[in-house]
Amino acid sequence: MNTRALRADILLFVTAAIWGLAFVAQRVGMEHVGPLTFNGIRFALGALALVPLILAMERRRAPDNAGADKKRMLIGGGLLGIALFVGASLQQIGLAGPQLAGFGLEASTAGKAGFITGLYVVLVPIFGLLLAQRPGWGTWIGAGLAVVGMYLLSVTSDLTISFGDLLVFIGAFFWAGHVLLVGKLSPGLDGVDAIKLATIQFAACAVLSLIGAVATEEITLTGVVGAIPAIAYGGLMSVGVAYTFQVVAQRDAQPAHAAIILSLESVFAAIGGWLMLGEVLSTRGLIGCGLMLGGMLLSQLKP
Repeated sequence: MNTRALRADILLFVTAAIWGLAFVAQRVGMEHVGPLTFNGIRFALGALALVPLILAMERRRAPDNAGADKKRMLIGGGLLGIALFVGASLQQIGLAGPQLAGFGLEASTAGKAGFITGLYVVLVPIFGLLLAQRPGWGTWIGAGLAVVGMYLLSVTSDLTISFGDLLVFIGAFFWAGHVLLVGKLSPGLDGVDAIKLATIQFAACAVLSLIGAVATEEITLTGVVGAIPAIAYGGLMSVGVAYTFQVVAQRDAQPAHAAIILSLESVFAAIGGWLMLGEVLSTRGLIGCGLMLGGMLLSQLKP
């Protein structure tokens, strides 16, 4: 492996760790603010964090490159923002322990949410059937492993599933739709426009989240101040730093390496939940996580 590929793998590893630990921040933030308030501020910070990167790349762009059509960028970014808003809202509400407990409902944990959200990598190639794509054997075996793993992780002996896990699972379908939409919109975009598209979607998600928060949640200065560390991590680290690392790394990373390393996001979520929140998975749950991780890897390496 050459030096550039090794550096890319290291950056991807750090990216997976940042994204995985973001599930811990999302859980902690729910002790102070509502889920939509958290997401609204988080994605607004994330959008702002990418602005310096855009400006730096614009200065290095070739003078004869006019960039993508602005209308396409705005419409595409808006559509991505809607998909992101639904997926992120379902995930965040599913992690909202204090809020769901008030209704007598059980929230998901950081570790569970990390693995359940990761199912989108299995769902993407299956959804591709609707686009006349033909998934390979790895996708179907991976999907089977993921289903069994999901059952062991989240479904109890009396065939019930926590409300939080269910919301996060539904959200995985929207994450998969989001990935397919990116695949439709991104061809032909250079690096600068790809990051602009991401920034527009983050901004759109922030606006939708804040509108929902104003309409349905009580927003207090004390709550926002208490959630600042978690929000800052979710916005600046998870979006600004990790997204930048991913963009830089995937220029030199081998696709197989990238697929494996980024799948470790769910593992870091489980480790972070254990170390920082005291979350413990049963033997049954650990086996389920292992099967789900195996399914994710198969679906990416043998699509």
